[in-house]
Amino acid sequence: MVTLYVLAHFDDEFGALPLMLRDRAQGRDVRLCFNMDYRTPELARTRHAETRAFLRRFGFDPDAALHLGADTGIVDGRLYTEAPRAYAALKAAATRLGKVDRLVTLAWEGGHPDHDLCAAMTVKLAGELGVAAPIEQISLYNSPDLPWLLYHGFQPLPENGPVQRMKLSAADWRRWVTSVADYPSQIRTWLGLWPALLWTGAKQREFRWQILVPDRIPERPHAGPLFYERMFKVPYAAVREAADSLGPVG
Repeated sequence: MVTLYVLAHFDDEFGALPLMLRDRAQGRDVRLCFNMDYRTPELARTRHAETRAFLRRFGFDPDAALHLGADTGIVDGRLYTEAPRAYAALKAAATRLGKVDRLVTLAWEGGHPDHDLCAAMTVKLAGELGVAAPIEQISLYNSPDLPWLLYHGFQPLPENGPVQRMKLSAADWRRWVTSVADYPSQIRTWLGLWPALLWTGAKQREFRWQILVPDRIPERPHAGPLFYERMFKVPYAAVREAADSLGPVG
C-alpha cells in the first residue's frame, strides 16, 4: 500500500506531516514526489537536503523524497509553462512505484500557481492509475477577502468542501511547529508562514484537510483576486490554460 504525496517544492511536506504520520501508523509506504526544479543545482541540493532532514527527524526514510523536477528546468513558480511535461514525469514515477492506492496533494486554493497545478495533475493521475480512494488535499495558504499581500495560513477554503479533522496533542503540535528549523534556507518564507501556523493552531487545536473532487479543477479557486495573482503576478488565466492543457481529468 503506497501513499503518494504530489508536491511542488521542498518544504511543502511540512504541511502534510499529520497525514504522513497517520499513513505510517496504518502500515503504508509513504513516498513524496517534488515536481519543481531550482535556479541552480546548489540550491536544489540544499533544498533537497533540508527535506531529507525533516523526514529523518520524524523517522521517515529520507530516500522517500523523490526529486522529479531535478534538471528539468521547470523552476519554482513556472509549472504553468510546462505542465504536460511535468505530468509525464509524475505519471512515470508513480507507475514505477507499483501499487499507489492513495494520493495526497496541495489544495486547489489560489495560493501558489505550482500548488494549484499539482492538484490538477493529481486528479488526472488518479483517473489514469485507477486510484479509487478519495484524493486528499492540504491547504498551505490562500487569501480570499484579504487585501494586499495578506493571507490565511493552513486554513482550508470553504469552496473545497467538508473539512476533515484530526486532533493533535500539545506535544505533537510543539514538535511539528518547531521542525521549521530543518529549513534554514527558507527563513524568509517561514517568517510569514510560521506565525500563520501558530495562529491557526491556537484557534483550531487540530489539523484540517479536505477531499479534492475532480469537479473543482475546472472552477476558479475562489472569487476575487488570487494570492498568486497579487504576489507573483501570475494571472489565473495562465494557470487555467495549463490545467486545461493536461486534458480531461477524473
